[in-house]
Amino acid sequence: MGYEPLHHKYRPQTFTQLVGQDAIATTLSHALEQRRIAPAYLFCGPRGTGKTSSARILAKSLNCLNSPTPTASPCGQCDVCLGINKGSILDIVEIDAASNTGVDNIRELIERAQFAPVQCRFKVYVIDECHMLSTAAFNALLKTLEEPPEHVIFVLATTDPQRVLPTIISRCQRFDFRRIPIDAMTGHLQAIATQEGIQITEDAVRLVSQIAQGGLRDAQSLLDQLSLLEPPVTAEKVWELVGAVPERELLELVQAIATDDSVAMLETARRLMDRGREPMIVLQNLAGFYRDLLIAQAAGARSDLVAVTPSTWDAMQTFVQTIDRSLLLGGQETLRQAEIQLRNTTQPRLWLEVTLTGLLPSALAVPSRSLGSTVAKPTAPVVYSQSPAIRPSVPTPAPAQAAEQNQAASSPSVAEAQPKVTTPTSASASPPDVPTTPVPTSPEPTPSSPVPAEPSVPVAHADVIELGQIWNQVIAHLQPMGTRALMQQQGHLMAYSGTAARIGIKSKPLFKMAQGRVDNVEAAFQQVFGQTVKVSLEVADPPQDDEPPPTTTPLPTPPDRGPSPATVAHPSPVSPPPRQPSASSPPSPVQPTVPSNQASIPASWAPTSDLDRAVKSFADFFNGQIVSLDDEEADVSSQQSDKSENAQTKPSAKPDSDVPF
Repeated sequence: MGYEPLHHKYRPQTFTQLVGQDAIATTLSHALEQRRIAPAYLFCGPRGTGKTSSARILAKSLNCLNSPTPTASPCGQCDVCLGINKGSILDIVEIDAASNTGVDNIRELIERAQFAPVQCRFKVYVIDECHMLSTAAFNALLKTLEEPPEHVIFVLATTDPQRVLPTIISRCQRFDFRRIPIDAMTGHLQAIATQEGIQITEDAVRLVSQIAQGGLRDAQSLLDQLSLLEPPVTAEKVWELVGAVPERELLELVQAIATDDSVAMLETARRLMDRGREPMIVLQNLAGFYRDLLIAQAAGARSDLVAVTPSTWDAMQTFVQTIDRSLLLGGQETLRQAEIQLRNTTQPRLWLEVTLTGLLPSALAVPSRSLGSTVAKPTAPVVYSQSPAIRPSVPTPAPAQAAEQNQAASSPSVAEAQPKVTTPTSASASPPDVPTTPVPTSPEPTPSSPVPAEPSVPVAHADVIELGQIWNQVIAHLQPMGTRALMQQQGHLMAYSGTAARIGIKSKPLFKMAQGRVDNVEAAFQQVFGQTVKVSLEVADPPQDDEPPPTTTPLPTPPDRGPSPATVAHPSPVSPPPRQPSASSPPSPVQPTVPSNQASIPASWAPTSDLDRAVKSFADFFNGQIVSLDDEEADVSSQQSDKSENAQTKPSAKPDSDVPF
């Protein structure tokens, strides 16, 4: 016979040989002695804890030929026992659920389970890693698992019981295999080493048990590898073989960190990496060693909770008495955050050294700051001395026009019909020209420098602005042109509170179309006032000429924010201050801005309804003329011809996707 690995050669053959699973071995032994055999069993637990071995022992105990009845101590010498060990018995079927995960495989198993066993008392089906079965396969197995034939027993083994359906678990007797204790595993490995003639020290055997983390198969495989080394096998050779950082060097590294010795820390880290240790392995082993130090500080008598040798454990207990627990917790948090960075970087050595530098007490004592992040200092606002805020979008009337407007404003009837906006005046005479460049001042004015006056807002009466003037400014900033034409012809501002605006739409058929342009209107308000304004639409007719002027609303001016957004069409902190108006200059009304592309209405056709007015507005927008409104097809063809002609005249420009027709 060829070479046989240790984990195959020393597989337990009876329940008494199970390592570290005394409760499970006792329960199954009593069930066999009392003939209380369940139709299905579920073995759960980590890898290498004896699940598959227990299933085979159960199969041999049920079918041992040297016993007339099921027994807890199979002979291991009969044909059935030997055949089960070799896997050659037809009545004992071991299925890998990962490769037989479909419902068809389970249906085939159920069909074969109906036949009587050939050479055994019971047919045993061992489904390994049963959590890999699909939901349909589990559901197909439910009825057979609950009431199988009398000669059939199912044994399900899994390392992830959470993925097994609750309906499956409820039909099985569940046994949870725990991780094998270090003491029991160390004794078992020492017995194997004695039988195999492996010269290994006690510290090395215990270290193998700790590295296996409760899995006996992993420990036996590692011992099998160590048997190939030159005797005697020491703990240092174990660390070298598994590729981990030796615990003594980890202790030296932590001691250098605790004493804030950056030079010794970097030298130790580079020595580890020069000997072939990966930076990620160094970081992970260091994080585990920090955990061991916390255990040594909190539970000094529980050496079985850590994977270190007794000599190192004694040194750790002495070391942790001199350091603060907050240093260990802070270092653990730093290592946890650095693991992601080290896993994804192309320079692991560099970032490992940076991380280790961050573990020093001098680095943990100050708040950590992100690399490359800077806090921008608030800059001082640019103010202008004695320069009133103006509205650049409002044209300044000529002297002759100003005189006529002042004369018209003196009449009460005209003043009521035509809204006017007065500009602020200064009590003193007109000062000389201000410089063209702004003069920035400090945020805290000194007594020697004049305090800049608050920018005033042009008002009509009691610090209010006519809604018509606000609407004209919004219209001037509306984009694209289709939305501007629609709102100019159909919309009017009904109310404005500084943060919300109500806009009336004259045409009810065009109201839904105007609702799709609310975002453009809000953007125009944002450009005019420099703040977000919520716009709402409703169907309403504009006020007539004989009605009183629309309701006016005061404009809030936030303090220390420079010129008010309501008075500047394009607010900019670097625009030059205007010329100070003279005290004798009369107030001038604001002229509404009219788009240059608005065509005059021909007298040959007059709109009679809202739809006619909308069509007329569309024709005026494109400088066209209404041909006929009787034929719907002619109207559609005229619109298509207008669009194609417009596209031909501007082939390189992006078409206006916001035209409402």
